[in-house]
Amino acid sequence: MTIEAKRKLNVEVNGISIECASNARVLEAINEAGFDVPTLCYDERTGAQGTCRMCLVEVEADGNTQQVAACTAFASNGMQVATHSDEIVNYRKTILELLLSETSSPTACPKCISFKKCELHEAAEEYDAKWDAFPSLVVREKPEDANPFIQRDYDYCISCFRCTNICNDWEQAGAITVHGRGQENSIASFFNNDLLQSPCTFCGQCINTCPTGALTDKKIVGKTKAEDLKRTKTICPYCGVGCGIHLLSENGQLKGTEPDFDAPSRGSLCVKGQFASWEFVKSEERLKFPLIKQKGVFKRASWDEALDLITTRFTEIREETGPDSIVCWSSARSVTEANYLMQKFARVGIGTNNIDNCSRT
Repeated sequence: MTIEAKRKLNVEVNGISIECASNARVLEAINEAGFDVPTLCYDERTGAQGTCRMCLVEVEADGNTQQVAACTAFASNGMQVATHSDEIVNYRKTILELLLSETSSPTACPKCISFKKCELHEAAEEYDAKWDAFPSLVVREKPEDANPFIQRDYDYCISCFRCTNICNDWEQAGAITVHGRGQENSIASFFNNDLLQSPCTFCGQCINTCPTGALTDKKIVGKTKAEDLKRTKTICPYCGVGCGIHLLSENGQLKGTEPDFDAPSRGSLCVKGQFASWEFVKSEERLKFPLIKQKGVFKRASWDEALDLITTRFTEIREETGPDSIVCWSSARSVTEANYLMQKFARVGIGTNNIDNCSRT
């Protein structure tokens, strides 16, 4: 952190005095004071955009009062910020009603129905914005796309460009861009090809950042109800990186995943973590007890029988071919103490330095 960033500014938000860094945006000062303003085009990973204008607030600084976009404007010492004046609230309501006029009915939003209340319709409820306050402006053509993961329904696109920003600036995949101009614009792959023919890695970040039902998970949409969906915090089991995820379940049945933005992975997932099949969780072929092969056939055994056999075979192999004929394999996502015990077992119990972990696969 630079010396300039360490300097503090005194800012007042809705009568609450706070200190913030000298390079803080007004939005950061608002959040620091414990207030929220809607930010339909903002994702902290890609920074300020100022596209939707929903975060507009009134600021008074150096004797001047003006309206600024909180996500783009920088705070200044002695600044006074009002987030919910009557004028600002009416302004946001009008903006929301204009955005709603570009989309299909909120009652049919695929994200709200199957996943969770989308940011657009959550804000519309907060500000009592009406879908039919203005004539419908445009109905976008729904693209036909054979990809198995991402459903695109541009009847709910508000041209916030969060998806293109996250794809190009954060993931640096360069799979999607803005096609067309003005009211005729839409989000598409380059040359308007299917996503399967684009550089898309199907990381799912476009779905996760989308504030509406324009981009959704095909596996979940239409197959779940938002009010019945349960989220369980855990770690992705597919590789040694250990990205944070939430398992999505309904009535005890696993439906899919979503990233955990509070985890060190900051919401990033690969195609396996985001979209892979989780059918193995309820597979009848999963092991539920130890099995020992006898005359070519696996038979159920007790834990004592299984552990006694492992001990006997380890001892026989070490005596016959030496300790370095044995390799111990650990998990990069186990707790430190478990990995310590595994290497201790390898070096002291077996007498080998052949110890590795799944992060090298």
